[in-house]
Amino acid sequence: MSRNIELQPAYVLHTREYRDTSLLVDFLTLDYGLLRVVARGVRGKKSNRRALLQALQPLLVSTSGRGELQTLTAVEAAAPVFQLHGERLFSVLYINEILTRLLQPGQSHPEIYRLYQSSLVALLNNTLIECALRRFEYRLLFELGYGPDLSYDAGSGAPIQHDEIYLFDPQTGLSRCDEVRENQKPDQFTGQQIIEMKCLLISDTTHTFDKQLLSTAKRFMRQALRPLLGVKPLNSRQLFISPGSAPVFSLPPDKDNR
Repeated sequence: MSRNIELQPAYVLHTREYRDTSLLVDFLTLDYGLLRVVARGVRGKKSNRRALLQALQPLLVSTSGRGELQTLTAVEAAAPVFQLHGERLFSVLYINEILTRLLQPGQSHPEIYRLYQSSLVALLNNTLIECALRRFEYRLLFELGYGPDLSYDAGSGAPIQHDEIYLFDPQTGLSRCDEVRENQKPDQFTGQQIIEMKCLLISDTTHTFDKQLLSTAKRFMRQALRPLLGVKPLNSRQLFISPGSAPVFSLPPDKDNR
């Protein structure tokens, strides 16, 4: 059955060339979640659509077609493009790659669309990058049904105690560790770290958090995301190491040797 989508709020997550003059575009949309679309002829010399199909541009898109892959029939700017540069732009590309990896096409996620938009606003408003990214990751996991409980011990049900040591398993949650390891491992956290990290992740304030806490939150969220993302490296993380390679309209190609 053919489906027509009219003037759907959307952002471009990823583009790749298709045939001679077209693009395959992954959109994040308000009502349809991840929408995969063929944009025919947009790479042709006479097309004026290509300039719109870029990251950070709020769009209204119309599509038609059967099945998972739709055809773009119309696109227009819904608002001015978000002006982000450097590491703030790289952060958006990182967010985009996570979404293309974790979302299933055609599943409605209006709250994830709103989370995405609020994350762009946070980055535009000079929120600390590490705070914006960790909050995005944390809230995304909850919207997908995998949110980690930072309040209670998964084994006993007791509240997290600041003077205890806990091990984090993404499948089961935080459990008190009876034996303290000599060197802290990636899955080991103090109760104090967990309590402070929860404050960071659920807050919308611009309160300044120390670098050690931000590092702890990054380590925790990588553990939480690993089962969903799998072993394949995220291309966008390389941008923070090699900023000169940053793309504007698409993520870098996969590299098997990374």
